[in-house]
Order: sequence, then structure tokens, then C-alpha cells
Amino acid sequence: MSAPLDAAAQAPRIAIAMKGYPRLSETFIAQELLGLQQRGVAFAIWSLRRPTDVARHLMHNQITAPVSYLPEYLHDEPGRVLRGVLRALLRPGFARLLPVFLRDLARDRTRNRLRRFGQACVMARELPADITHLHVHYLHTPASVIRYAALLRGLSWSFSAHAKDIWTTPDWEKREKIASAAWGVTCTRDGHRELARLADRPDKVDLVYHGLDLARFPAPPSRPARDGGDAADPVRFVTIGRAVEKKGFDDLLSALAQLPAGLHWRLAHIGGGEKLKALQAQAADLGLGDRVTWAGPKAQGDVIAALREADLFVLPSRQAGDGDRDGLPNVVMEAASQGLPIVATDFAGIPEFVREGVEGLLVPPGDVAALAGALAALAVAPERRAALGEAAHQRLTSAFSAAAGLDWIAARLRASSGERP
Repeated sequence: MSAPLDAAAQAPRIAIAMKGYPRLSETFIAQELLGLQQRGVAFAIWSLRRPTDVARHLMHNQITAPVSYLPEYLHDEPGRVLRGVLRALLRPGFARLLPVFLRDLARDRTRNRLRRFGQACVMARELPADITHLHVHYLHTPASVIRYAALLRGLSWSFSAHAKDIWTTPDWEKREKIASAAWGVTCTRDGHRELARLADRPDKVDLVYHGLDLARFPAPPSRPARDGGDAADPVRFVTIGRAVEKKGFDDLLSALAQLPAGLHWRLAHIGGGEKLKALQAQAADLGLGDRVTWAGPKAQGDVIAALREADLFVLPSRQAGDGDRDGLPNVVMEAASQGLPIVATDFAGIPEFVREGVEGLLVPPGDVAALAGALAALAVAPERRAALGEAAHQRLTSAFSAAAGLDWIAARLRASSGERP
């Protein structure tokens, strides 16, 4: 899609903030930023922390917006923080911010709350004068910084809420942030119901699916009819995601251990994460070590290659102990882009895309036996896998293209910033 305007040549009127940029695990944010740029929306990127991923998505290399990094820890840049706080004290907006911050601090007496205040002071001081609207990804920590900065500068702000930020943020905080924002979006019906419950007016939060920019993906490949009976050519499962509790990869390993002894299969896992070593140890304990490949974090090209080599995509998401859960993971739609059948849990935003028996098989979250049964059933049925994969690709192209959502967000941001369409 060609840009109607040269976004890079315009002085940005919008600042888009997030916790970290760029991040491999947030392809949906990169896709949105690139889509806005292609639609001629001029924006600047503000990040609460510097990148930690070694690799970058190809999309990140195409995004030309200027990037500013706030001090992740206030003691790292004390001079910068002090200048921001002193400037904040002189702003008329400080009288608006102070009671809000003190109420928040009374209910959340943590260093993180003080850090958000300091970051907001820095951002308010360093924002260019041309910026008229702030937008933030995630309703928890990043939204606190943007809300405080908006109060200091007298600007409007909006939010995109996704998954963890919806389910782990206290109700009082979500309610007050939604009321303070001009508008917001979220990406699943599950999340939309939760935010609508707390919203100060019915039209404050809209449901906008991320969808997928189909131009980034090749057409699905043709696949051999593997049925798990050939040890030299096993059925290939693939799963993608950070090794964290809500992804349920420990359930997946337990399910794989229950597959019939005569079924020949391999699993490739793509992603990093805090539980990776524990999962590797679990695989070894279950006797699966030589059947599971731990590929680590990968850039987009490598992810697509892995999807094209696979016969089936699996994602056993569940709710974590702290309430965290997935939304509609982009990796599910990326698997569909390559015509893969999907085995996943009937949980969070997944059934909004995958319909039982149509695009894949859904099992209850945490049900290891059901997960093993679904994998076993499809491993030996290449024709059924092909039909499910074709249906998944058709659903993606007919109902989950990113274009409509990007057009909507671009129009709202332009209106909020005072830019004429």
C-alpha cells in the first residue's frame, strides 16, 4: 500500500508509546506502526525501556518514525529526571497531575509508581511542541506514564489494550484510566467485555482486531501427506511463543508424552522466555529430548520458514496464576497464513478465530489428555489436516485482514490530533 502522504517528511503530531521497542514478541504493534506510516500518519515513538532482543523483524527496519527512550530506572539518568521534575513543578498541568498521582500512590505504594511519575515528567519536558495527542499500547504501566504526561502537557490521550494489561490491572485503575482517556481499543471480545464493564460511557472502547497484513506472507505451500508412520519422515508440529506460564507449554510436553508409542513426530518451539530452561528439563525428564527442537527467538523470515515446514500448529494457552492470559495471539493467524491446521485451547480470544472442527481442534485449557487426543487424531489424518488448514487460510483472508482495523485507527488518531484527513 503506497502512502498518500510522506509521513517521514511531516512534523509528528502524535506520540505513540509502549513499554519496549522494538520487541520480537510484539509483531502486532510493529504491524500497526508500519500500517499507520503507510497511511501517511506522522508519529513519534516513545519507549519506556530500550530493546533487549538481538534480532529485529523486517517491519522494524521499515518503520522510519523517530524513537525516544525514557529512563528505564530513574537512578540511571538522575540529571534528566531532575530537569523533568523541576519543569513539571512550573507547569499549570502539575495542579491537575498531583491529586491524581497521590491517589494512585495511596493505593499502589510501590517504586514502580514513583518511576512512572518520573518518566512522565521527563516525557512531558521532552515532547516536541508539535505533539497534540498521545497514544499508548497497554493499559498498565505504559498507560500510567502517558496519562500523567498528558495531564502535565494538557493533551488528549488514547490506548490500545491487549491481554496481560487487561487481566492483571486492578479495576479501580482500569476504570479511572478509561475515564481519563479520549478513547480506547482492544483486540478480543473477551477483553472488550471486561473494559466495557468499567467504561464511563458505552462508546469509549471499541473492538478492533489486529488482523494480519497479508502482503507480508507468501501463499501456503503444498505439503506431503505425512501420517506419523514413517520414522524417517515424522509429522512436524510447531509452536511459537514466549516460555511463560500462560502459554501452557508444560501442558504441551505432557500431552506429547501421552502420544502413541508408534507415532513418529517432532516438535519445534520458537521463542525465548523465563521458563525455557525448565521446559527443556521437563522434556528431558519425559524422554522427549531428541524429539523437541528449541529454536529460540527468531525473526519473521525464520518464523515463516518454520511454519511452512510444519504440518500442524499447536498453542495450549491457559490463564496464569496472576490472572494473565492471551488475547488473540498473532501466531495463530500467522499459522493460518501458511495453511496450517490449528490445535489450541478454547480460551481467551483464540475461539474468535478458530472454530471447533472448522479451522482446527479446540480443547479445554489445562486438559492434557484432550490435547494429546487432538494431536494424535490430526497426526494420522493428512487429508483432514489439509481441509482444516485451507479453512484457516480462508478465514484469515476473508475476515481477519489488518487493513480495516488500520484504517479505523488511523482515522481516530488523525481526528484526535487535529490533523485533517
